[in-house]
Amino acid sequence: MELISRINKNFQDSISTKQLAAEVLAEPISRAAQMITQCFMSGGKVLSCGNGGSAGDAQHFSSEMLNRFEMERPGLPAIALTTDSSTVTSIANDYSYDQIFSKQVSALGHAGDILLAISTSGNSGNVNRAIDAAHDREMTVIALDGKSGGEMVEHLSLNDIEIRVPSESTARIQEVHLLVIHCICDLVDHQLLGG
Repeated sequence: MELISRINKNFQDSISTKQLAAEVLAEPISRAAQMITQCFMSGGKVLSCGNGGSAGDAQHFSSEMLNRFEMERPGLPAIALTTDSSTVTSIANDYSYDQIFSKQVSALGHAGDILLAISTSGNSGNVNRAIDAAHDREMTVIALDGKSGGEMVEHLSLNDIEIRVPSESTARIQEVHLLVIHCICDLVDHQLLGG
């Protein structure tokens, strides 16, 4: 029964975190989806990055845009900066792991593009350097973070959107990040295709 109790507690904690997040994050999620939709309509693209589970989330977002979410539509331009192992390892080897995303942003990003930067703690050095590189390229940043926002907050500009999950638990933050990504995908489709 102890295992069942732990399972129930995990579900309840996840539900509670999502309910709290819905109250505080609906407005920034809406703004982020509008920003991404406008980016696509203007011929721009979204670059995404993160480490570990956040790398998986970056790839998940990109796949939902490039392929489709829940509605049939043409693919939308999104690139996960985590997927090219040759590029990631060559940058890490020749320079440093802190530059694996920023060098790609500098090469691939253009004014009007968006960087989706994902870090549960906000303290991922390579993600924060990517934010700086995005600003150098006149890109806007949508940041998914949690806890206190960490060092990431210091790298954001007034034009950026921070979506900070109100939780200290990495697992709960990641669960909400996935829901946020699904919300954004749904809103982008809705804005582009209607009901």
